[in-house]
Amino acid sequence: MTSFKIAIIGAGSVGFTKKLFTDILCVPEFAEIEVALTDISEQNLAMIKTILDRIVEANGLPTKVTATTDRRKAIEGARYIISCVRVGGLEAYAEDIRIPLKYGVDQCVGDTICAGGILYGQRNIPVILDFCKDIREVAEPGAKFLNYANPMAMNTWAAIEYGKVDTVGLCHGVQHGAEQIAEVLGVKDSELDYICSGINHQTWFVDLRVNGRRIGKDELIAGFEAHPVFSQQEKLRIDVLKRFGVYSTESNGHLSEYLPWYRKRPEETARWIDMSDWIHGETGGYLRHSTETRNWFETEFPRFLDSAGKPIDPARRSNEHASHILEALETGRVYRGHFNVKNTGVITNLPADAIIESPGFVDRFGINMVSGITLPEACAATCLSSINVQRMSVHAAISGDIDLLKLAVLHDPLVGAICTPEEVWQMVDEMVVAEARWLPQYAHAVDDAKARLAKGTVKTRDWAGAARRAVRSIDELRAEKLAG
Repeated sequence: MTSFKIAIIGAGSVGFTKKLFTDILCVPEFAEIEVALTDISEQNLAMIKTILDRIVEANGLPTKVTATTDRRKAIEGARYIISCVRVGGLEAYAEDIRIPLKYGVDQCVGDTICAGGILYGQRNIPVILDFCKDIREVAEPGAKFLNYANPMAMNTWAAIEYGKVDTVGLCHGVQHGAEQIAEVLGVKDSELDYICSGINHQTWFVDLRVNGRRIGKDELIAGFEAHPVFSQQEKLRIDVLKRFGVYSTESNGHLSEYLPWYRKRPEETARWIDMSDWIHGETGGYLRHSTETRNWFETEFPRFLDSAGKPIDPARRSNEHASHILEALETGRVYRGHFNVKNTGVITNLPADAIIESPGFVDRFGINMVSGITLPEACAATCLSSINVQRMSVHAAISGDIDLLKLAVLHDPLVGAICTPEEVWQMVDEMVVAEARWLPQYAHAVDDAKARLAKGTVKTRDWAGAARRAVRSIDELRAEKLAG
């Protein structure tokens, strides 16, 4: 047995926190740890603590669970700090989607780059730096910061470069993409080996092998085009596969908003997306999904609590990286995964300061990245476009320089395919004014932005987007679950 403390910031993300907690307790040596939950929402904090207490009780474990709105108290003495925060919640997120639509920018998710992702980063980065200050001052010496929060690259970049904390960014896009590939090839997940490298949400399967046999582009394309579901849901990803020669980790909807080619003409959007689920390209799809999930959880809390009373099954441990990293660091059992870290030569044709996502191995010595990977030129070019936006966005968030923020948005691939510079300048002013309460670094710029908006000449429109669905009520969700 080993005893240490884990702090989870943003623990009010109830479903995700429950998954992380259950995964961690699948490691037998971790039974006596302390998990400190912290969130700004007392209601969500109370709900998740009740659920986790039920898990501990049902499994007869000595695990200690604490909950507090005092973040510094939760971090105090922690060896690992996990962040899954969304600064501004769904209220700010709705503005990330709504305002760009007025200027023709139609996003599916808006949490990585594009106009919404950039503003999301501006809200998150000051708070991330506050986390880092607490970690440096009160956490266990040498504590590791595991960031799950988007925009992944920007948050991790800020934590490493400005927060000066040992940080790794974690995402599950690689695992999900690999599961798809195994399915279209008709093999077990365990039979598929791969090297996947790039930047978060633009990571590329540059080497695929089934039982040691290399899988070529043509075989992969044939598999996806023959698949009865993926051939419809992943039309854009398949098109990129055909042109680039490699498959992207990211969902159809996500990838569509990172590239300048597929969402710039509303009349063509339907050609590339699929409306069977939000993740395949629906306008504001993740905002709708998140809103419905929140409403559903609050209504169905008793059912969630009841499910927490079941025994933990290690065979059902998820493929989220966090528990596997902790297990490797604490026990020495080696874990291979894909991690977001500063480049420094890991990928030869991306900048050294960029946050890349690439393979690595974890043991007691830490996270050891596989270096010397060279991306196909088209993949590198696409990543570079986003990296340049990310770099400017991080520096703008740190400095509070609204002109640099506008330049970051101007250089975003999708925004640049749609908007003129004048439109970008007005759009950013409007977003900064609307989200001012979450943007302390721009407080000095808000009045001038308001004045410019009052004199603004750019015409906007009240537009729901090319592929919008309404948020479903609890009764509608319940009826759909019963029917399906």
